[in-house]
Amino acid sequence: MDIQIKTGSVLSEASELGMLAVFQDSELPQEVAGLFEPADFRGGASETLLLYPRNQGGPRRLLLVGLGSRATVSTSTIRQAAATAVQKARALKVAAVTIGVNGALPLPGDASGQAFAEGIELGAYRYWHYRTGLSDDQIFRAERATVFVNGDVEQIRRGVTTGKAIASGVILARELVNHPGYALTPALLGDEAVTLGKRLGLRVTVRGKQELTDEGFGGILAVGKGSANEPRFIAMEYGAAGEGKPTICLVGKGLTFDSGGLSLKPADAMETMKSDMGGAAAVFGAMQVVAELKLPLHVVGLVSSAENMPSSTAYRPGDIVTSLSGKTIEVLNTDAEGRIILSDALFFAQRYKPDAIVELSTLTGAIIIALGSHATGLMATDQALAEKISRAGETTGERVWQLPLWDEYHQMIKSEIADVKNIGGRPAGSITAGAFLAAFVGDYPFAHLDVAGTAWADKPAKAFDSPGGTGVGVRLLTEFLRNYQN
Repeated sequence: MDIQIKTGSVLSEASELGMLAVFQDSELPQEVAGLFEPADFRGGASETLLLYPRNQGGPRRLLLVGLGSRATVSTSTIRQAAATAVQKARALKVAAVTIGVNGALPLPGDASGQAFAEGIELGAYRYWHYRTGLSDDQIFRAERATVFVNGDVEQIRRGVTTGKAIASGVILARELVNHPGYALTPALLGDEAVTLGKRLGLRVTVRGKQELTDEGFGGILAVGKGSANEPRFIAMEYGAAGEGKPTICLVGKGLTFDSGGLSLKPADAMETMKSDMGGAAAVFGAMQVVAELKLPLHVVGLVSSAENMPSSTAYRPGDIVTSLSGKTIEVLNTDAEGRIILSDALFFAQRYKPDAIVELSTLTGAIIIALGSHATGLMATDQALAEKISRAGETTGERVWQLPLWDEYHQMIKSEIADVKNIGGRPAGSITAGAFLAAFVGDYPFAHLDVAGTAWADKPAKAFDSPGGTGVGVRLLTEFLRNYQN
């Protein structure tokens, strides 16, 4: 969408729809305050009221959107207000919307500009690729947004440029998650990586079944044995290691469909399992943003991709899998497959001698029981790394909650007949999964993000989200990487 920045007042600009973001219980201009009763709108967070000023030279319609208290306003509330504006424009079939704030925002200009752009772009997103017979009214979307600001216009414009790049990465991740399983097999995900690399100048390698076999990627091969769609291991590299240029490995779980294998999932838990590559999608989106923003880092995106299907060739409970590291894994449940394919990727990451390894995966149902859909589970072997990620989560609104990785949890995944077992039982299921992953990273700083509860939304809580894949992790990773050296 075309996003313009102007100084002045949204109330003075002629438009079909203007949006005025309002702080709670703030004093409004008289021409606005006189249009409604005070009890109708107080400016609470996400509160809205549509007015018809009919004044000369201003908006024909004016949407008031509450920001809540000035003391608690954040980039998330700005993002929400901007998304609400473009969604109302779509509902009213208005091609251009003007946006303003009643008063000065207590945020830096670049952060405000970024939040406005993210809200506008993400609020306009819909995944309707497979709907047919749509009318012109249904496919309508606003084409232009003008944001009226008080402050450093150039700084805000820079923020808008950043926000548009980040939103584009989130949308890429959403698109990948929302594709049906047949439309995004491991091979097709590998093709997506090659296309991304050509467009952005990333160095991309995609290993197929024969290469995986020759090189000993036993975890990926085991999980992919039951499917006619062969597994892939994808590596995307931006920049190069050098003095003053840290190396960060981003690792994503890329199960393009997860039936549970022979430990078959219940039918009502399977229809969204095309989203079991939400971690991989976040890595794709983040790699795109990193390249577009030209961050001064060496960033490597690694994705283990497979389908977990039941068949006569599928791996079985009781099998022993030899991973790329040489460590052996006792398989107690074939539906705990993500950690098995990730074991190869995490060990592979050590080849880059990274300053940090950050891994994302829709790993456990247990994290949904613990945190619901409002926070991502975080486990880490390095507290400084955990704190960087936590700060990024607070800034972006993609919040994380840290769980411990004490030695007692590592003991719970010890196996009698192999080096580790792929489940430690129902107690502390998310933590023992994190402990399993940590067994394959060596001494490198490592953080695991369990996005099982946050990567998919049936009914989004925020206007800038949409049904289906949320693209969670892209904004978090981008903020983490942009501030990694601070």
